[in-house]
Amino acid sequence: MRAFARSAAGIGLSDPSLERFTGDAVNAADVAAALDGMDVVVQALGVPTRDLIRPVRLFSEATNLLVPAMETAGVKRLIAVTGFGAGDSRDAIGLLQQLPFRLVFGRAYDDKDAQEMRIRRSSLDWTLVRPGVLTPGAATGRYKVLTEPASWRNGLISRADVAGYIVAQIDHPSHERKAVVLVR
Repeated sequence: MRAFARSAAGIGLSDPSLERFTGDAVNAADVAAALDGMDVVVQALGVPTRDLIRPVRLFSEATNLLVPAMETAGVKRLIAVTGFGAGDSRDAIGLLQQLPFRLVFGRAYDDKDAQEMRIRRSSLDWTLVRPGVLTPGAATGRYKVLTEPASWRNGLISRADVAGYIVAQIDHPSHERKAVVLVR
């Protein structure tokens, strides 16, 4: 398992199967090097809250590098964490949530829309993971995987449960070329 991040050296986990790989998701050479020997990529990007007031391009720029690099390297499986409200799940945001959501997260989610569109146009075996509001705490295993747009809704989910879903998809993919919403 390879953890690729600008701050990879500071990852506080110790496991002999974990390789820390320091690099930048918007640097083509770093991305290509990080893919060497990999079978599956989990893309989980984030921007600091302070950056939400400016245009956000990290999600689309990193994905525009990652997808062709994966296709070139022959890495077929991509699990991308975006968020509830990205892509076609935006239609499932309740009326009372729409204005505050757009004011706070609009720029980031516009970029996540572009990210998802790029992934959908690829030849990869992708899964778009759209967690609801992320919470701290232990994994419970008690969460819903909503696959049908009519069932999509916002809700809470622990980061640990999102991680558990992703690990399960690595070992036993069941939602290839689908977008899912994860909530408790």
